[in-house]
Amino acid sequence: MIRIIIIGYMGAGKTTVGKALSKELGIPFYDLDWYIESRMHKTVAQIFAERGEEGFRQIEHNMLHEVAEFENVIVSCGGGTPCFFDNMDYMNQQGETIYLQASPEVLYGHLLMGKSVRPLLLGKSKEELLAYIKEQLQRRDPYYLKAKHHLNVDLMDNYDKIKISVQRVRELLGV
Repeated sequence: MIRIIIIGYMGAGKTTVGKALSKELGIPFYDLDWYIESRMHKTVAQIFAERGEEGFRQIEHNMLHEVAEFENVIVSCGGGTPCFFDNMDYMNQQGETIYLQASPEVLYGHLLMGKSVRPLLLGKSKEELLAYIKEQLQRRDPYYLKAKHHLNVDLMDNYDKIKISVQRVRELLGV
């Protein structure tokens, strides 16, 4: 049985790596935010607006406990998932965890290019965004670093480099 859980800050490429790894291994991939949206019939932004971050984190915790019980699965988590409740310890018990680690500057660039609405970033100027990412990483890194495996993805900026990162993930996990 394979159970791989991918963590890291928003914009690190968790979904990109998870999808590519899923295709190579032939096992299902779940993005936890997408799973939540599918189950709740609302976007993450709508859930944040209606229930606040605390309400969203409780739903996220419950849905993590569902999807992390699946067998032969790859799961990418939201950037904050490891930082609440016992989520990081739980993920480590459930399977192989991998932290996709990137510098604040790389994350900033990815988030500026990103197309999705991220509730925690709404209304921030470019300067505020970079400062926010740095502050968040400083707070979240102690959780992220609990992952069983770490992979620097600073250079994952094109298809060939994504393939290399996926191969490195496979080597780290022995799959």
